[in-house]
Amino acid sequence: MAPQAALFDEAAAVAATAPLAERLRPRHLDEVVGQAHLLGPGRPLRVAFESRRLPSMLLWGPPGVGKTTLARLLAGATGAHFIVLSAVLAGVKDIRDAVEQAGALRAQGRATVVFVDEVHRFNKAQQDAFLPHVESGLFSFIGATTENPSFEVNSALLSRATVHVLEPLGEAELDRLLGRAEAVLGAPPLTPGARSALLSHADGDARRLLNAYENLAAAHVGATLLDEARLEATLGALLRRGDKGGDVFYDLISALHKSVRGSDPDAALYWLARLLDAGADPRYAARRLLRMATEDIGLADPRALRLALDATEVFERLGSPEGELALAQAAVYLAVAPKSNAVYKAWGAVREQVQGEGSRPVPMHLRNAPTRLMQGLGHGDGYRYAHDEPGAYAAGERYLPDGLVGRRFYEPVPRGLEQRIGERLAALREQDAAASAVPGAAPPPAAEAAP
Repeated sequence: MAPQAALFDEAAAVAATAPLAERLRPRHLDEVVGQAHLLGPGRPLRVAFESRRLPSMLLWGPPGVGKTTLARLLAGATGAHFIVLSAVLAGVKDIRDAVEQAGALRAQGRATVVFVDEVHRFNKAQQDAFLPHVESGLFSFIGATTENPSFEVNSALLSRATVHVLEPLGEAELDRLLGRAEAVLGAPPLTPGARSALLSHADGDARRLLNAYENLAAAHVGATLLDEARLEATLGALLRRGDKGGDVFYDLISALHKSVRGSDPDAALYWLARLLDAGADPRYAARRLLRMATEDIGLADPRALRLALDATEVFERLGSPEGELALAQAAVYLAVAPKSNAVYKAWGAVREQVQGEGSRPVPMHLRNAPTRLMQGLGHGDGYRYAHDEPGAYAAGERYLPDGLVGRRFYEPVPRGLEQRIGERLAALREQDAAASAVPGAAPPPAAEAAP
């Protein structure tokens, strides 16, 4: 008995020193937080769990949402032997060993689940090694990936497995998990501000939340309260004041965008630096710069969009911190570039026009006529091929449908390249008027005027 007691005590000690995320790992499906679209009554994984029938599947989702936990629970529900392979470390030999083990267990009447973590890291040959055994049903295959299986998993393997998409945990779900952690650790209570900041810091990742809370509790043993100051002191640069998804984060984004729109390169650099220092993903900042290039600069300087795209590519190649300089360069260029929101306004107006009315028929002369029947119905009749006209412009021709002739959605501004575009459009409209084409020569009727 004494040796058994000693072993039990040792196991208990190991459990007590395990990371908080491991101690709180669900032991039953009902303990899983989140993924209700897969685990709710009648949903796919709930049905698999209750029927104890486990088809091969791929679990696709961001880190810390329960992919490994679900695989373990599903294997346990079926009574299957659970073999874990990490695609980061394993090779074809490890796959062969798993196949041999599954074959031996099958001879004993036992089922096997082979779980491959980060399956997208396996190359084509390694992924192909699973195919015949998944096909024969030697084992149930469960792959976990943070990357899009459509691009990272072989189509042959993809066709043999059902893809289940796992979602980041919502704030209410993270809060439930944090409540469990508080009960286990017995740490001092969190202030509302610290709690909100911690949940925001987790960004939908349960493991990140629990690791941060465990570090916070360990760093402030004996404290009576865990507030925002202690949280920031513990997490440091990981937290800052960015509170991704919160007001401060969006205030920083707003300040960056408005500084670029207001042509202030110094302020644009400052707010970009603040945003990155707060822990924002530089790729997100790059996407915002692309938006500024199209929304606030547009055709006044088309090079702005190309430069923003180039900066995004440079960051993808170099990463942080080297690639951040390319983002800074793009921010300065966008700030000093001539500004125009003409295309932005035109696109909004034309979408409103299309969505707010029925489908206007395409004028007959603009219709496609690939068959004799369609030609006989008059499709394409009277169409003037612009390249055969003087200056490659069919003066007086109309391209908008009936009821919209003369309507102007795009009005270029007198700045940058758009000034020249405006001059060109004005010259073309003069040709239309000179051609005495009734449609399009006169201003649009009041009923069709721009709002």
